[in-house]
Order: sequence, then C-alpha cells, then structure tokens
Amino acid sequence: MIQVFGRRRCRGTQAAQRYFKERSVPFHFVDLDRKSPAKRELEVFVRAAGAEALIDTESDTYTKRGLEYMEFDPVEEILADARLLRTPVVRDGNVAVIGVDQEAWGRLAASGR
Repeated sequence: MIQVFGRRRCRGTQAAQRYFKERSVPFHFVDLDRKSPAKRELEVFVRAAGAEALIDTESDTYTKRGLEYMEFDPVEEILADARLLRTPVVRDGNVAVIGVDQEAWGRLAASGR
C-alpha cells in the first residue's frame, strides 16, 4: 500500500493526497506532526533520494537550529526532529518519492495495482 508522509498544512502533501484520491488509489497518510518515521523507513528514503535530499533547507526548524552552519548526519537529525524532513514523501514498499513529482506518483500507483 502507498504511504504519504507529510503534514496536514503542507501544500505538497495535500497535492499528493488529492492526486491519489482523484485516481481512486488507496493510500495511508502518516502525519509527521504526530508520528516520526522509523529508522527503517528513513533508510528507504535515503536509498531513494540520498540523505542530503531529505532535509528541508527552507524550513523554519532548519533555520532556527542553525543547521546551515553545521556539519550533521541528516538521518540522525530527522530522527530527532521530523520537521526537518522534506515533504511529501510517497512510499510504496522499498520505493520512495521525495517532494512533489506527479509522474513518479503515477508510476507508484500503476505498480501497486
């Protein structure tokens, strides 16, 4: 089953949910404000896009923590604070798409049927 990781107020996450609803593709929404991704889930995300691509460098959390001036392990930082994760993350098994990419979402939807 397809999982959409994101936040309710995130426009990209809303676009992903709308995309799957309009195509009647079942999905499970994971609200990152309530539940952080597990380490294994993050490993799938890293394989899909690389660790650096997972960090939302435009988020308030990134700026407030001063991460642009530090060296850090992206996975450890995301495990500590899921608000650093770039959203939406759409996952189906061992395949994940980071950010808004309707073409890739279409491939995930087609492979899941």
